[in-house]
Amino acid sequence: MTRTHSDTGAVSHENEGKTPRKAALSGWIGSVLEYYDFTLYSQAAALVFPVVFFPTGDPTVALISSLATYAVGYVARPIGAIVLGNWGDKHGRKNVLVIAMLLMGLSTLAVGFLPTYDQIGLWAPLILVFLRLIQGFAVAGELGGASAMIVEHAPAGRRGFFASFGLQGTQAGSIIATAVFIPLTAVLTDEAFIEWGWRIPFMLSAVVVLAGFLIRKHVEEPPAYTRSLAVQQAQNRQAPIVELFKNNGWTVFRAILMTLANVAGVTTLVFGTSFATQEAYGVAMPASTFLWVPLIANVAAVIVIPVFGMLSDKIGRRTLMIVGSFGSGLVAIGYLTAIQSGNLVLTIVLAILMMGVLFQMWNATFATFFQELFPTQTRVTGFAVSQNVGLMIVAFLPSIFTFVAPPGSDNVPLVVGGLTLAIATVSALATLLTPETRGKDIETHD
Repeated sequence: MTRTHSDTGAVSHENEGKTPRKAALSGWIGSVLEYYDFTLYSQAAALVFPVVFFPTGDPTVALISSLATYAVGYVARPIGAIVLGNWGDKHGRKNVLVIAMLLMGLSTLAVGFLPTYDQIGLWAPLILVFLRLIQGFAVAGELGGASAMIVEHAPAGRRGFFASFGLQGTQAGSIIATAVFIPLTAVLTDEAFIEWGWRIPFMLSAVVVLAGFLIRKHVEEPPAYTRSLAVQQAQNRQAPIVELFKNNGWTVFRAILMTLANVAGVTTLVFGTSFATQEAYGVAMPASTFLWVPLIANVAAVIVIPVFGMLSDKIGRRTLMIVGSFGSGLVAIGYLTAIQSGNLVLTIVLAILMMGVLFQMWNATFATFFQELFPTQTRVTGFAVSQNVGLMIVAFLPSIFTFVAPPGSDNVPLVVGGLTLAIATVSALATLLTPETRGKDIETHD
C-alpha cells in the first residue's frame, strides 16, 4: 500500500497553495457546461422540440418523441463512460476533461444551428439524435474526471467540501440556462421564440467552452494519480474497465442504484415542466412563468451545496445521501399536486424543498462518496460507469411517466409522484447497504 493523504492526516506540501482551488474551479466550469446543456435540452424538449422537430397530429406522441430524444443522449453515456473513463485512468484526468469539454460544447453549439423538420424533413430529428449521442458520449467523462481531480488534489479532511463545488456547478449551469430562457420567452412572441429565439441559449455555450478550456490547460495532474500510474506501469495491470468489474463489480451495482436518486431532477425539471406548460395536460401555466420554478430552486441549491459538502466531512456521506434521496422522493406527490392545482406559490415552495434542499443533500455528497468507493487506478472508470448507467435509466423516466400518465388521465400527481418515491427509496436502500467512506484511504494500489 502506498502512503496517502488521509482525511485525518496532515496536509502535504503538494496539496497546499492554489492547486486544490484551481482543480475545484476547473470542475465547477465543466459542470456548468454539462448542466447548462442538460437544462437547455430538458427545457427545449418540453417547450420547443415537440413543435420544431416532431410535429404530429397527436400532442402526446410528439411530446413522448421529444422526451425520448432527450433520453437517447444517455444511451451513449455508458459507452462514453467506458471509453473516457479508461482514458482518464490511463492517460490522465486533465487529458480526458479537455476532450470531454470540447466534444460536449461543440455538439451543444451545433444544436443551435440545426434546421427544423419543416426545412429538411426527417433529417432534422435524425441529426438531433446524432448530436445528442455525441453529447451523451462526451458528458460521460466530465464529472467523473473532474471530481477525481478535485478529490485527489483536496486537502486532508476537506474532500467533501472541495468536491461539492463541482456539483454546485451543475446547479449554476441550470441557473444560467434558465436565466437565458426567461427573458427570451418574456420578450419574444411565441412565434418568434419557436422560430429562432430558442437557438440563442445553445449558441452561447461556446463562451463556456472557451473559458473552461483555458482554465483546464493550467491544472496539474493530482499527485495521487501520478503515483498510481507509476505503480500500474510497473505491475503491468489490466485495463481499468476489466480491473473495475473484477474487483469492484458489486460496488458498481450499488452505485448505479444510488444514482437513481436523480429521479427527483427529471420529475421536477423535465416531466414537471411538461405537466405544467403543455396544453394537453390542462394546467397550461405560461412557460415564461413556470421557468422561474427551477431557477429559484437552483439558486437555493447553489447556496446549500457547499454547506452539505462541508457537513459530509464532519458527519459522513451516507446519512446525507439517504435523507436526501428518500426525502426528495417523498415531496414529489405534493409538488405535482401543486402544479395540477395551478398554485404557483406552493409549486415554488415545494420545488425549493425537493430540488433546492433535500436532493442537494444527496447531490452535494455523492461525487465524493463515489470517488472514495473506488481505488485510484480505476476511480474515473468506476465513477463514470456507475453514474452514467444510472443516469441512462433515469433519463427514460420522463417518457415512461408520460406513457403511464398521459394527458387526460386521472391522478397524474399520484401515479408519477408515487413512482418517483419508489425509485428514490431504491436509491436510499442501496446507500444504506454501502459502507461509510469518510476518512478512507483513497490512494491504494492493491
